[in-house]
Amino acid sequence: MTYTPTDYLPYDFANRRHIGPSPAEMEDMFAVLGVRDLDQLIDETVPASIRQAEPLDFGKPMSERGLLWHMEQVAKKNKVLTSLIGQGYHGTVTPPAIQRNILENPAWYTAYTPYQPEISQGRLEALLNYQTMVSDLTGLEIANASLLDEGTACAEAMTMAQRVAKTKATAFFVDENCHPQNIAVIQTRAAPLGIEVIVGSPDDMDAGKVFGAIFQYPGTHGHLRDFADEIASLHGAGAIGVVSADPLALCLLKEPGAMGADIAVGTTQRFGVPMGYGGPHAAYMATKQQYARSMPGRLVGVSIDSHGNRAYRLSLQTREQHIRREKATSNVCTAQALLAVMASFYAVFHGPEGLRAIAQRIHRKTVRLARGLEAAGFKVEPKAFFDTITVDVGLLQQGVLLSAVREGVNLRRVGDTRVGITLDELTRPATIEAVWRAFGIIMKDDDFAQEYRLPDALVRKSPYLTHPIFHMNRAETEMMRYMRRLADRDLALDRAMIPLGSCTMKLNSAAEMMPVTWPEFGQLHPFVPADQAAGYRELIDDLSAKLCEITGYAAISMQPNSGAQGEYAGLLTIAAYHRAEGQGHRNICLIPTSAHGTNPASAQMVGWKVVPVKSTATGDIDLDDFRAKAEQHADNLAGCMITYPSTHGVFEETVKDVCRITHDHGGQVYIDGANMNAMVGLARPGDLGGDVSHLNLHKTFCIPHGGGGPGMGPIGVKPHLVPHLPGHPATGGTEGPVSSAPFGSPSLLPISWAYCLMMGGEGLTQATRVAILNANYIARRLEGAFDVLYRGKQGRVAHECIIDTRPFAESAGVTVDDIAKRLIDNGFHAPTMSWPVAGTLMIEPTESETKAELDRFCTAMLAIRAEIRDIEEGRIDRDNNPLKNAPHTMEDLVKDWDRPYSREQGCFPPGAFRVDKYWPPVNRVDNVWGDRNLTCTCPPMEAYADAAE
Repeated sequence: MTYTPTDYLPYDFANRRHIGPSPAEMEDMFAVLGVRDLDQLIDETVPASIRQAEPLDFGKPMSERGLLWHMEQVAKKNKVLTSLIGQGYHGTVTPPAIQRNILENPAWYTAYTPYQPEISQGRLEALLNYQTMVSDLTGLEIANASLLDEGTACAEAMTMAQRVAKTKATAFFVDENCHPQNIAVIQTRAAPLGIEVIVGSPDDMDAGKVFGAIFQYPGTHGHLRDFADEIASLHGAGAIGVVSADPLALCLLKEPGAMGADIAVGTTQRFGVPMGYGGPHAAYMATKQQYARSMPGRLVGVSIDSHGNRAYRLSLQTREQHIRREKATSNVCTAQALLAVMASFYAVFHGPEGLRAIAQRIHRKTVRLARGLEAAGFKVEPKAFFDTITVDVGLLQQGVLLSAVREGVNLRRVGDTRVGITLDELTRPATIEAVWRAFGIIMKDDDFAQEYRLPDALVRKSPYLTHPIFHMNRAETEMMRYMRRLADRDLALDRAMIPLGSCTMKLNSAAEMMPVTWPEFGQLHPFVPADQAAGYRELIDDLSAKLCEITGYAAISMQPNSGAQGEYAGLLTIAAYHRAEGQGHRNICLIPTSAHGTNPASAQMVGWKVVPVKSTATGDIDLDDFRAKAEQHADNLAGCMITYPSTHGVFEETVKDVCRITHDHGGQVYIDGANMNAMVGLARPGDLGGDVSHLNLHKTFCIPHGGGGPGMGPIGVKPHLVPHLPGHPATGGTEGPVSSAPFGSPSLLPISWAYCLMMGGEGLTQATRVAILNANYIARRLEGAFDVLYRGKQGRVAHECIIDTRPFAESAGVTVDDIAKRLIDNGFHAPTMSWPVAGTLMIEPTESETKAELDRFCTAMLAIRAEIRDIEEGRIDRDNNPLKNAPHTMEDLVKDWDRPYSREQGCFPPGAFRVDKYWPPVNRVDNVWGDRNLTCTCPPMEAYADAAE
């Protein structure tokens, strides 16, 4: 094909970036499936009754060169000033070694959540370093592997406090000095749960009337206070004390654990993660050991493998939504793993001495800034502070703020007469002098000697980051090699297909990722004046318009920063609509057993009662059961939550009936967008009868999973729900926010926008069609060896298929876990295990995989079936075989071999690469041992020598 290199490329060339099979390979796949072309396959798969009338049309697809030029023009519309607004967001330096080797490295950003620990040891170690860092800095015994943002962490701390408090009080106290967005997110979370939020001064707190309280440290306006007395009074009443603390300040200040705090939360954004107009950033949560099982989020722990070697894994997973459904501790299933990894490496890179030095420099500069203002006659508060001061300027407020902007600096408006200033790692003498000029002061930074203004009683006395990992040789050579060693222990999308059903692990192309690290997108504070973020506004508006066209909805809210957060935001929007209609009593949610796993937990978070609906033998929603329960609960029906196509991998032809029944009985329809990769360009949830849906941008729209986050879960709504979308203190709106920043994690949005622009409407539709092709190809290739549980009327599956491995437990003693671990020997991440049907594998290849990779996976699965048959027919021992001993490590290969099968069969099964073989660093991890011997911080170095003892 010949073409002229312009800003646009012909469709069939442009979309090949994301579409794996070549046209010739597709012809071979059609022959296997018995169809003449892709059109016939789609007609046999997607019911005509749900197909959208008009094709997607975004204009011509852009080339990579054209896209990057276009992105540059948009980025230039953002004005990158020095933002000293603070409020939990700070300028920071991302060490180039971390930017290049972590943030920009597909070995880190294309990894999946570490549910398969044997192939996740690198990212698990990095996350364990993160937990250790947080535990040390906060002075608490255990920390999780991150949460979505600081506001979310504060809200999660509130509900956790209610779970563990020894009081029947129903109110929660919030320090008025908390950041405004934290207060607002807490209030949003509390309202549907019937929790009264009392905002006030800690001096006025009545511990006997609350089940817990949260304090900001340092306060949003810079105040420092020891909360030991307040926390002691809470404990005396059986209540819980929470401190939201800046981890960099904790390098100098008394830690929350020393104050008696039960829970500490905060954000690690200033540990090397750009502000990004609000995110993504890794929030943290730490608590006392006794509350570990009540803490939300993921928890990395230390265990052993089958040979007694030390290994890492996710601990206490039975707390979470994929197992406990509406009884889970939280619906949060997306951490901020990639950002937590960055923050942990920032701590490893600098060590405790380096972090302390950074904190000291920031504090000394803030003191010099304050002294200059005081010398000019301004009233500066507080007298003791870390990095934030508030200056009373009276009627001069607007003039000072505008003058600061002319100097290239953003300051914070506080009330009507004060200005807030927060310094950070990027602050230089010239910055301080520019601030002084904004106040009409001409002065040099070196006019003042170094000075500290920390209260003696709050100076930190305890050590932190004592583990040897934070004292390693920090030569960049050694740092680079450490990052490489950890990356090599993992199996990510840059090595092989990750065929996880419902998780859509697809290509995150290099061109889409590049703008993320541009300063015009990365260095904006989320609360800058609107005219400084015109580029972001253009990006968000255009992406929103495209997503509305794709979904059939009227408006999009970008605020939810995970899929589960999107579910929560969507249900809150429905609840607000019911209240506005005088129907606030509606609180029943119908959820089919085939729905996505987070749905019941999300419904519980908005105060709804979950009523399960049966599935038929074909995997469809049981329409009779659905109708009966809708009629039974008609007076109180708030809505239903369905996943389309279903989690069983089928386009159900009754979906419009389900929506109609719900509407007829006064409810609203939430359609989970987890499987949108099977719909884009073919069907629109808004046309099916949906009132609201979330979109997993980290699935369908190419934002990478990053080892378990970041994610984005924006919601689309019909016109009647638009007034009830999440608001924010910084941007207004009638409803409260669900996330800390107005647009969630907006620095990720250039990825999805670039995907849409480079694919065009036709390319996006073709991606959907090929995703369905690839899934059906795998289903047909595995047919006969495995039973495919659910199919449509014409025998087709959607974008994923479920294969039944349950019969092998009886016939050969082989479990779904054995098959998953054996796939590691073949060089594959396992498909989704035991969900939505226990003992099965749910396979989703996506459109990104080539026919060669699909065939390699099928070869591996067929070889596994042959091994199972050998067990069934007595040729291989039932208890000592390649499946039971999988995965096999390099150590297995070289040590004495006493197994009744060859090294070749064990270590190099069909499908495995010979030259580029992936070797897991550990054997099968013992999950039970890890939960019984819970250790969630870095073990001492000597423990690595005797892991089995």
